[in-house]
Amino acid sequence: MEITLAKTAGFCFGVNRAVDMVERLAESGEKVCTLGPIIHNTQLVEQLAKKGVRIIDSPDEAADDEVLVIRSHGVTADVESQSQKYAKRVEDATCPFVSKIHNIVAKRSAQGDIILIAGDENHKEVVGIRGHVNGLSYVYANEQNLTQLIELHPEIKTSPVSVVSQTTFNKEIWKKTEKILKKVCTNATIFDTICNATSKRQEEAFELSKASDAMVVIGGRHSSNTNKLFAICSENCKATYLVETADEINPNHFVGAKKVGVVAGASTPAGIIKEVILVMTETIKSTDELNIGAEISDDMSFEEALELSLSSLNTDQKVHGVVLAVGPTEIQVDIGRKQTGYVKAEEFSYDQNIKLNEVVKVGDELDLIVMKTNDQEGTIMLSKRRYDNIANWDAIVEASENGTVLEGTVTEIIKGGVIVVALGFKVFVPASQATLTRGEDLEALKGQTVSFKIREIGRRRRVIGSIRDVLQDARKEAQAKIWESIAVGDVFNGVVKSLTGYGAFVDLGGVDGMVHISELSWQRIKNPAEVVSVGDTLEVYVKDIDTDKKKISLGYKKPEDNPWTIFNRDFAVDDVIKATIVNMTTYGAFARIIPGVDGLIHISQIANRRIDKPQDELKIGQEVEVKIIGVDDEKKRVSLSIRALLPEEEVVAEEVAPVEEAAPAEEVATEAPAEEVATEAPAEEVATEAPAEEAAE
Repeated sequence: MEITLAKTAGFCFGVNRAVDMVERLAESGEKVCTLGPIIHNTQLVEQLAKKGVRIIDSPDEAADDEVLVIRSHGVTADVESQSQKYAKRVEDATCPFVSKIHNIVAKRSAQGDIILIAGDENHKEVVGIRGHVNGLSYVYANEQNLTQLIELHPEIKTSPVSVVSQTTFNKEIWKKTEKILKKVCTNATIFDTICNATSKRQEEAFELSKASDAMVVIGGRHSSNTNKLFAICSENCKATYLVETADEINPNHFVGAKKVGVVAGASTPAGIIKEVILVMTETIKSTDELNIGAEISDDMSFEEALELSLSSLNTDQKVHGVVLAVGPTEIQVDIGRKQTGYVKAEEFSYDQNIKLNEVVKVGDELDLIVMKTNDQEGTIMLSKRRYDNIANWDAIVEASENGTVLEGTVTEIIKGGVIVVALGFKVFVPASQATLTRGEDLEALKGQTVSFKIREIGRRRRVIGSIRDVLQDARKEAQAKIWESIAVGDVFNGVVKSLTGYGAFVDLGGVDGMVHISELSWQRIKNPAEVVSVGDTLEVYVKDIDTDKKKISLGYKKPEDNPWTIFNRDFAVDDVIKATIVNMTTYGAFARIIPGVDGLIHISQIANRRIDKPQDELKIGQEVEVKIIGVDDEKKRVSLSIRALLPEEEVVAEEVAPVEEAAPAEEVATEAPAEEVATEAPAEEVATEAPAEEAAE
């Protein structure tokens, strides 16, 4: 039987973005709550709950020390504004495709359009969309609903109308309703807002279901896009089954089927898809090909033979024997029965190159499993390898129950995760459990010895493990050690873990700290990415510690790199230097001496005659020769003069502007466009810009 998985299956971009956001927040030590389930998948929501992520129904349920995450479906404009009042802060995980619809309906309804929405009126995404409409809006689910809606509200035919759809709306129904709208509503503007990933899934489901004898749809029963896939497949293939997990696979559903298709909703984790495929492959194969109770044949694979021997094992099959003779390919054993026992080399060990006479000698005692008895010949075939597997299996079961850490070797990188071989068994580790953080390269694990814990033992002794659990435990231990000894002023070599608009999160070796954007450079920057990148190693020092909230504020700027320190070292009053005009005001011009230090050329010091405004003599970007005529170390201000280098042609009324008349830094910031001003805030002001609550664990 052939099993075909649709190419487009599993998390879509919006869902993946939302899940990553919540996991990142939880891993950084934040208290996290989501406004409703982050996605419609029970298993993933339960996993997040184990990490401390809780679900709330309204913004006022958020605690003031929690980060509230708006889920991928989006919310109404009112809920967005309310959320800011209660939580520590709000992170918006609304799918960008949904946000686009919010913008469309807000803009078009503000212009007076009636908004029509194709979708499920009770779905959270549609509720959120309507919450951004400033006027009339109506929802329809199919052609009949739309026709009835137009009959009840005839003004739709002649009024300006804007039409959008739920991102997971059925593509075929959308096309049919689009024809009605173009024919009946002369003033309708139609926006096709069905997500591309949704369209592709539906197209693949349609084609695959036409060519299959049976279909399996994987996803949450509350997921809109999953239910639409189920409806599409059911139209073409009557034997269509919706399952949430591998436990729901029923072999009887596939009896007689030659081709089975598999599709999955946009909120279905890759690990669940993989598990379903594996169970289908194993269960269906065993139903068709294996006859439990039959003798084990030589051409069976190890996995099939092992499963068969374990499934029918009884106490009579476990025997204890004494080695009578050792040959190059087999061992003769006395097990206390009338038959002579034999153990072939391949049943003694997994090592194909083993030399039996080097590892076994006459008189050795062995624990064995009976594989096959031949009374006519008076022989009995035995296996030490399979006995060891039973003992190893017991060790795996015990490790699962006790949370024991095991070691194994990563032998394969497969779709959805990795395979680790430990104690003679293959352990499947889903991609989400293979590394400490999502998105890391799995190929780097191949051939590596890894520590892991057993997460689950499924049917047919399928083992699912987690490398991540062990890494997280180690990280927690490292965190505890750091928190025991960390102090203000400590210096660390940390790795940049992530960037935000307000700074960089740096891993100090188990604990994350945050370098505020103002601490990344002595110059004013708009984005941390201008200075650092994820993966960079930085030498940082601890500026502040909040032990209650487990927050660490870090510094990165070095005092010796302070532009003012450099200026005082390299320049002095009466020096004649080159400077570049960077800004104009009514009272003068600012010129860049070095990055981070600008000087003021008062209007009276621009020329040797009276001028009305600086622009009469200067322009932005012009390089000029100036003389330093004053330095105020306390206020960190420099006065410059062009006039001091020119011959006096006439008497002017203005006096030379003293240093204290230079424009304060705050006047520069308010009068000059942000992109033109380069004067930096004093070091002592910069140091206080990063609020403690923004520092990360």
